[in-house]
Amino acid sequence: MARVLLDTPVPHLDREFDYLVPAELDARAVPGSRVGVRFGGREMTGWLVSREAEPVTGAQLTALTSVLTAVPPLTEEVLAVARAVAARQAGIVTDVLRAAVPPRVVQVEKEILAGRTAEPTADHPVARVETPDDDAPGGDGAPAAAEPTVWESLQGGAAFVAAACAGDGVRAAAAVPSRVGEWDEAEALAALARTVAASGGSVLLLVPDHRDLDRLCAALDRAVGGEAYARIGSEDGNTPRYRAHLHSLEGTVRIVAGTRAAAWAPLKDLRLVVMWDDGDDAYAEPRSPYFHVREVVLERARASGCALLFAGPSRSVPVQRLVEAGWLLHLGPGRELQRAIGPRVVATADAWERARDPFARRARLPHAAWAAAREALTGARPGPVLVQVARAGFIPALVCERCRTPARCRECSGPLAFRDRHAAERGELACRWCGTRERAFRCTECGGTHVRAGARGVDRTADELGRSFPGVPVHASSGQHRLGSVADAPAVVVATVGAEPTAPGGYAAALLLDGDAQLQREGLDVPSRVLARWLAAACLVRPASEGGTVVVTAEHDGVVGALVRRDPAGFASHQVAERRELRLPPAGRLAEVTGDAAAVKEYLGLVEAARRERRRVGPDAEPSLDLEPGARPGDAAPLPWIGPVPDPVDETQHRALLLFPYAAADETVAVLRTARSAASARREQKAVRVRLDPPGVL
Repeated sequence: MARVLLDTPVPHLDREFDYLVPAELDARAVPGSRVGVRFGGREMTGWLVSREAEPVTGAQLTALTSVLTAVPPLTEEVLAVARAVAARQAGIVTDVLRAAVPPRVVQVEKEILAGRTAEPTADHPVARVETPDDDAPGGDGAPAAAEPTVWESLQGGAAFVAAACAGDGVRAAAAVPSRVGEWDEAEALAALARTVAASGGSVLLLVPDHRDLDRLCAALDRAVGGEAYARIGSEDGNTPRYRAHLHSLEGTVRIVAGTRAAAWAPLKDLRLVVMWDDGDDAYAEPRSPYFHVREVVLERARASGCALLFAGPSRSVPVQRLVEAGWLLHLGPGRELQRAIGPRVVATADAWERARDPFARRARLPHAAWAAAREALTGARPGPVLVQVARAGFIPALVCERCRTPARCRECSGPLAFRDRHAAERGELACRWCGTRERAFRCTECGGTHVRAGARGVDRTADELGRSFPGVPVHASSGQHRLGSVADAPAVVVATVGAEPTAPGGYAAALLLDGDAQLQREGLDVPSRVLARWLAAACLVRPASEGGTVVVTAEHDGVVGALVRRDPAGFASHQVAERRELRLPPAGRLAEVTGDAAAVKEYLGLVEAARRERRRVGPDAEPSLDLEPGARPGDAAPLPWIGPVPDPVDETQHRALLLFPYAAADETVAVLRTARSAASARREQKAVRVRLDPPGVL
């Protein structure tokens, strides 16, 4: 018989069912296969997770109707990690597997089956990373030493690389000091992957988006060759993804590079997982159960015993918590290395700069920033200048000139803006949401008829800097039109956050504008994200010994101070201490329930019922430490939910929050899953969305 996990989003069906295996399907019905079954009178698909001799129920069993995959794409390790992630997120296992295993492509399976029987050819290569030659010249027949990488220059880096090559499950977090030259992240990751793969194991490299992946793959082409690694990216389509998935499963490659989808690559003898910039929003899964790739790689490291490395210019708060807990080692540059390759950082808000420039607080481009740009463009060693801004567009936000009330559309209440320079010259206002043109603006607060710029976007900034530096090329890079790289010649590059192109020799200077506007946004993680964006831009600048300068125009002492000191770990540690004092994530965990007001209240009632039942019959029932006065010993005190209250974004929805410590995390999440199953079984219950540790909180 076969034990099958149904591929269904229904929570109360998130369990295994027993099916008989017909004789004609016995050879193909192996664990990891996708199968067809009948359930509830209709055809469904599912995952065959194991073959058993005896069923767990006395009910009459039906037989499998088909085996859909010729090559089983699901491994035991990936299934175990998917179960762990689903349990952590109070989700459904098959929802996780839907993100873990690409959709099936029949032609790719035929290619894999043909490759098993054919000799290695150009059509079916079996590419390997060369291992050091035992008979290499050097004398005594000892293996040739691996080529050193930049990671050994970090404090503790040499020991980490040696342990990873030896197959030890060492785990660390590295704060890199630069992204220029040999510290270019694509080249550094490719070199590390080559070194570890040459020792005989497999390596998984994760980057945030497809642009970073393109650069990483180009570096891998130079380091190991195109046949020695597989690329897995959600933008590549189902056929390339499924081919790369099966090649990693077959062991024909030792290195996999990819974005969020590659975190599940079923590599054999996985020895190292590297996650670059784990704080990037692109790593968060937008579909249920809303897991983060950080959780996936942590579970894979725990399950497989592989080495794990979180690397980037900054340090996320969740990773810092793991460092302080002793679960991750800290790798970082020494003071001498930091000074040798880091740029000079100038804050226009400090007392000395304010004394030199009394108008610095009101100017968007203070004198120190303008002087740094001029020196970089016309000095002894001229080069490109990076200008980081917060917004795209020309003038993306307008306010009333008299009372500073944001200008809004009369049709949809969207923000009014000037789309380009010609629109600004003619005074043509247009809504950014619905596109309606506003021909007779009147402020709803004071009745004023004139507007002024509330924010300047990348296009307006490029236009202004082009006038300030005549004859210098000006480039704009944003999400709509992102540049990959720029030449080392003098130029002004205006880019939105996250769209900064690279320069082969590094930028001569970087101007970080609109810092206060970024820090004024709401969110628990805003300061750490802004610092991460600043550090990512600062690491693209040349060393101070070569004239590299970074100018930041914000006034937030904590974030600016961390940038000036180049101390992401210290800032993250301070954030962890604050969260721990307030009992906020990641010092604890947070559950969010969103839906119709009645549905949310009914679900919370099911949660309390499941909790009382679990405490009453569970083997780990606790005494009356948390009971209310007069409560019976068999009962438990209600969970301290906040809400439900109207959602600030959508007032038709209500939201309830629950903060709970890690000590009670397993039991609390199990209760949330039980309540979801109970709500699903009651068909009259309206759907609610349950998220654990939602993005924007960590």
